[in-house]
Amino acid sequence: MSTPDKWQKSSFSGSGDGNACVELASTDAYIRLRESDEPATELITVPETFAGLLRALRAGKPLGQQP
Repeated sequence: MSTPDKWQKSSFSGSGDGNACVELASTDAYIRLRESDEPATELITVPETFAGLLRALRAGKPLGQQP
């Protein structure tokens, strides 16, 4: 699995380097997430699973429930 070259900062984060935020990168077939203040710890998933999480969050559904 390759390491991403470019991480994108959440649009909900403030400007500047000192703000803690969620960062996202994609490599090959994976989506990678990390906290900017803990960059060595990453959550790695596939696009389909991440898209399901985003749909649930946008719909206001509790996580872990089936649609």
